[in-house]
Amino acid sequence: MDGEKNQKIERVLGIYTKLLSGSLIDKEEEAQNYGVNARSIQRDIDDIRSFLDMAGMNTGQMNTVVYDRSHHGYRLERNSRLMLKNSEILAVCKILLDSRAFPREEMMDILDRMVACCVPEINRKVVEGLVRNEEFHYVEPRHKTDFLDTMWEIGQAIQTSRYIEVDYFRTKDKSVVKRKLKPVALMFSEFYFYLTAFIDDEEVKKDFSVLDDAFPTIYRIDRIRKLKVLDEHFHIPYHSRFEEGEFRKRIQFMYGGKLRKIRFQYCGDSIEAVLDRLPTAKVLGVKDGVYTVSAEVFGDGIDMWLRSQGERVKVIDVKN
Repeated sequence: MDGEKNQKIERVLGIYTKLLSGSLIDKEEEAQNYGVNARSIQRDIDDIRSFLDMAGMNTGQMNTVVYDRSHHGYRLERNSRLMLKNSEILAVCKILLDSRAFPREEMMDILDRMVACCVPEINRKVVEGLVRNEEFHYVEPRHKTDFLDTMWEIGQAIQTSRYIEVDYFRTKDKSVVKRKLKPVALMFSEFYFYLTAFIDDEEVKKDFSVLDDAFPTIYRIDRIRKLKVLDEHFHIPYHSRFEEGEFRKRIQFMYGGKLRKIRFQYCGDSIEAVLDRLPTAKVLGVKDGVYTVSAEVFGDGIDMWLRSQGERVKVIDVKN
């Protein structure tokens, strides 16, 4: 019995070594070399596949053995990090669930397909079990709007610099307004996806208290009732292009407004949380556990955050 086991180990390692060296494995030829039938070689190849799947769960490198029909043999196919590691897929699932960005049915469908595509079959039950309870208690957004196709169309318009025309539900007066826009970015913040765009209509611009060439207006995508991508193209000079990353650093809760520079004192437990919330923030000094902080921010959302901190924050100076 031990002899048979040792022979199998030797055979599997021999085949695996050949695969690693780039050799093509012919089942019939290997069966003859080792004095076994082709079914035994097939089982050896299946064992090697299982081993590679197990190794890939921790590394994300999903190498596998495939049958090359053009050369009539098996070869090793190296797929560098095509799949996520168990820890990575679990983290992404948790982030998606916590975002509460999609209606329930859409969220569950995205999670199921993501796990099916990114997790080796032998480990899917483990990952599914870790997120199942949170899936059961998932609370979908109240708008319950399917907007992914709309968002994709907007993304295509951004890529090709094409104007869009939208019918947009405005919450302040519960009306639907029509806008012709230059779309420049898609963003996500606090449960919702947003479109940032420049308004093209000069008459409409007159109704905005803050609007210039530097800063776009902001629209929640789930409130877009109708979208039309126009054949007309727009051009924004390179020096005036919209810097999505810089905009993201400075905006809070996707509230529009002027660019402002603020200084405040913070006496809470975690200055790291402040610096994470305000990416442009800098600590100017600290004395007796009180931090003096400066930050450059865009819009009125910063006022909401400052109020939420209560006595932990004292505003020193605000400059527009």
